[in-house]
Amino acid sequence: MLAETICSAVSAAGLGLAALTAYRKRFLAAARIAAYALVPLGLVMTGVVEWVSGMVFKPTVWAGFGLLALAWLLFVTTRAVERRGRGKAVEGSPAAREAVAPAASAPSLGAGAGSRPQATARQKPQAAADGEDFSDIEAILKKHGI
Repeated sequence: MLAETICSAVSAAGLGLAALTAYRKRFLAAARIAAYALVPLGLVMTGVVEWVSGMVFKPTVWAGFGLLALAWLLFVTTRAVERRGRGKAVEGSPAAREAVAPAASAPSLGAGAGSRPQATARQKPQAAADGEDFSDIEAILKKHGI
């Protein structure tokens, strides 16, 4: 009964505010305020407020919400533990066994079987230049504390 009275009072205050806004020639805003003001009154008339107030004050409902929260907490923690444990392999698990061809999925870095030794000699100065670029980047990152 108290919830219905409060909702009715909120609706009456909202409709009064809408009338004041319409008096100031702001009809679009007044219509929007009136729409919001009629929602609590509509909820009272349909019985939703009585249903919600009856649900809120029952201890069994709160126990149900507690069980739902516990289930959610268990789900989240098991997911976190599962993700954290993926990197570690147990001895009997398939991830712990060696791969049949460990280098099969590694990308090829060389020029191929038919390459000449001169091609690798040309690549060494380029590799040294790349190393210098990375050292510059590392110095910049260290300077900024990263």
